[in-house]
Amino acid sequence: MAIVPGAVLRRRNRDVDYLFRQDSDFYYLTGFTEENALLVLVPGREHGETILFCQERDAKAESYDGERLGPDRATQVLNVDDAFPVSDMSDILPGLLEGRERVYLNLGEYPEVDRKLMGLVNDIRARESGGAIAPGEFVSLKHLLHEQRLYKSAKEIGLMREAAAITSAAHIRAMQACEPGLNELDLEAELTYHFMRNGARSPAYPSIVASGRNACVMHYIDNRDSLKKGDLVLIDAGCEYQHYAADLTRTFPVDGKFSGAQKAVYEVVLAAQKAAFDRCVKGEHFNAPHDAALRVMIEGLIDLKLLDGSVDDVLEQESYRRFCPHKSSHWLGLDVHDVGDYRLGDAWRELEPGMVLTVEPGIYIRDDEENAALAPRWRGMGIRIEDDVLITRSEPEVLTHAAPKTIDDVETVMSGK
Repeated sequence: MAIVPGAVLRRRNRDVDYLFRQDSDFYYLTGFTEENALLVLVPGREHGETILFCQERDAKAESYDGERLGPDRATQVLNVDDAFPVSDMSDILPGLLEGRERVYLNLGEYPEVDRKLMGLVNDIRARESGGAIAPGEFVSLKHLLHEQRLYKSAKEIGLMREAAAITSAAHIRAMQACEPGLNELDLEAELTYHFMRNGARSPAYPSIVASGRNACVMHYIDNRDSLKKGDLVLIDAGCEYQHYAADLTRTFPVDGKFSGAQKAVYEVVLAAQKAAFDRCVKGEHFNAPHDAALRVMIEGLIDLKLLDGSVDDVLEQESYRRFCPHKSSHWLGLDVHDVGDYRLGDAWRELEPGMVLTVEPGIYIRDDEENAALAPRWRGMGIRIEDDVLITRSEPEVLTHAAPKTIDDVETVMSGK
């Protein structure tokens, strides 16, 4: 049998909770969005194999926090075989556990559920002299379930296309709003407004709006600096639409015009992304897009005299890490860094139709002691270009294609033409 807990409310401060977001594994299997729930899958059970434990209807609680589905309606709405009040779990679960050879679950993610479950198992063990049979093996559910989540269904792909479209339009809105004298928070507000006005309740992750040297901080989320003429601004932001994430990065000039140095580095990153796209095809291994992007970035940095030596020498010595510190891809889906193994054994896994990944090469030239010998025109510049890519049976589908990224297209959008 398998046991899958739902998420619980998390305290933000004092008596205020964070906005509730359902556990991705639980949502994937149920579509249920209420807290304090548990799914149990029991193969061969005579009265139905899918059982949901959830909160009962409560008029007073619902007057404060909104309507609950309740066990009576759960079987109709969610198509589970049985549903019971979560308060009855300790009475019902032992009978489901007893006699099972193996229980699949992910220990450690919800400690309170783990404690209750182990308590119930120990109670069964205490009755073994009377013939009770406790589960003999506990196995992680992650590999089986996350392997399934890695391959997106047609319905999931449709939701991800919508998340990508909303996100692409939000980035265009931010580009058109951008001008010197505004604050990074002003652009974040434009993004969030567009997300919510178009059906996405929240960002999929904290939005990065990093201008000037802030763009060299990979996960900069302070978003409080002023936008200055001559600087670039890097926006890494995506919405979550019906629980599915988009993840998009665009880098553009605050005043709408790239400088010569900015153009030079930007074109290298753009070419690197194009090379990565060419490797986003079935049969290539997961790291092939990154390998292709990295070689192009190294070649470009050598041509710009920012790195010395041959491409192979730079790769062997890893001197590129000074400017290219991160990988170019991760899985995308219900989570922005979605589940699924990147390696199978010692080898990178092959890309297959239905997988969705990001392609996000970047070059970052920090204005620090290590780069003090570089000309000022290069220093304090961070450029990343990121898109979401669906692996298909033929050419890759760039889900976020609507967000402009060539220099001409970006400058045209920002000019209002």
